[in-house]
Amino acid sequence: MTSIIEFIHALGKYDFLQSALLTAVMVGIMSGIIGSFIILRGMSLMGDAISHAVLPGVAVAYMLGINILIGASVFGVLAALLIGFVASHSKIKTDTSIGVVFSAFYALGFILISMAESSTNLHHILFGNILAVSDSDIMTTAIVLGIVILFVVTFYKELLVTSFDETYAKTYGLNVQVIHYALMLILTLVTVSALQTVGIILVVAMLITPAATAFLWTDKLGIMLVLSAVVGVASSMTGLYFSYTFNWASGPAIVIVAALLFAISFVASPKQNFFKLKRSVAR
Repeated sequence: MTSIIEFIHALGKYDFLQSALLTAVMVGIMSGIIGSFIILRGMSLMGDAISHAVLPGVAVAYMLGINILIGASVFGVLAALLIGFVASHSKIKTDTSIGVVFSAFYALGFILISMAESSTNLHHILFGNILAVSDSDIMTTAIVLGIVILFVVTFYKELLVTSFDETYAKTYGLNVQVIHYALMLILTLVTVSALQTVGIILVVAMLITPAATAFLWTDKLGIMLVLSAVVGVASSMTGLYFSYTFNWASGPAIVIVAALLFAISFVASPKQNFFKLKRSVAR
């Protein structure tokens, strides 16, 4: 209890902690929202691929001295296009094409970063460092959050239909491919925004775990989006508390909290009926 009071006191005292909390909340919201569509579409592996594929874009941005959002977005969309091209023009399955493309991009990113001699930056990119966010990072995250909310509100019906029944969406006249790649672009932006908090290695966990937790509690998309965002925010805030209090790395701390919330939901949610199943087995 004392440590919580100390943390609250530190929040009022240190600007860097206030910035970290604000960024964590925004990342939690956007990760939860986009993650919901990712798991409903069965694209968890694609989320993993995009999160790793942006690494060379980040490296190129550092080398050219431009905003990492630009470089990462270009490579993220390029990876999505390559995965789609390989899957549609060969006999291998989509999951195989995802593995080939994202591993190649990831390896290229390591090589480019080593050429740029930015090992410190690489560590932050891989594992996150939310306590070192700058004003420009906060602004970038806020802009991406605004884009995510605007995108989902504007295309909610299209995302709803294509997420649950692509065949019906096509007969309805929707361009499924355009919606897919638009979602990939938004996913890339969210991934880059989350680099500072959880890093590339763990960003997929923030995209999937809060959404998976929310999915266990509801069958309605609107409620799922809200619950997923709430879980994302709770995970980010609690993880930040542990990171500051116990000097843990911010990314792993946030992801561990998200995983614990999922574990609790896995056991307690009505959809799972875990305790009811246990009683039935006992009888």
